[in-house]
Amino acid sequence: MRRFLRDNGLSVVFGLLTLAAILGQSFAGSRDFNEQARAHHAESVSWLNYVFSPDFGVALLENWQSEFLQFSFFILATVWLVQRGSNESTTPEDAGLESDQRQQVKGYAPEGAPLWAKVGGLRTAIYSNSLMIAMSAVFFATWLGQSITGWREYNGDQREHAEQAVSWLTYLGRADFWERSLQNWQSEFLAVGTMTIFTVYLRQRGSPESKPVGAPHDETATSG
Repeated sequence: MRRFLRDNGLSVVFGLLTLAAILGQSFAGSRDFNEQARAHHAESVSWLNYVFSPDFGVALLENWQSEFLQFSFFILATVWLVQRGSNESTTPEDAGLESDQRQQVKGYAPEGAPLWAKVGGLRTAIYSNSLMIAMSAVFFATWLGQSITGWREYNGDQREHAEQAVSWLTYLGRADFWERSLQNWQSEFLAVGTMTIFTVYLRQRGSPESKPVGAPHDETATSG
């Protein structure tokens, strides 16, 4: 167990932090929801009912989808685009898909390489883009989930105000859906952009997200 925790400490810690944050959000959101309900002389709900409500679902998923959008764009952008001096960028001369030899696929795959990296053809092509495929799939799944929970919440508000509910497709064209999406997208793009520039000039000793402390500012794609 000790070795497992040492070898997987990063994923274990962030997994636990994610669960703790979701739990905390659910309790805080439930309390806020019931305070708003009492203020409007409406009925309170239990914590469990709140967790399965569209209010909690849309709050959760609108953040998830923006995170996976950020990573999807960043993964794809860093194949072709560079930022000289940034630890988040490849070197200008290495931009692009690189050779099979550099990528260690097909006949250049070393012993112990994943099977789909060795076999060539469609399977190697899929595996060569599997990170982008997975991140994009999660983004679209969570964005779909956000649209459905947001639509349910929107129609709930419509009924409370004695107004007509709308279809899901109609909701996709409403400002409510796009405002929820874009308010998260802009923050994710800002975070990636600032991280890209900050790693040109700033350092964190011992972190692979940073260059070595003494590295020149124009040194690109090195780890401290």
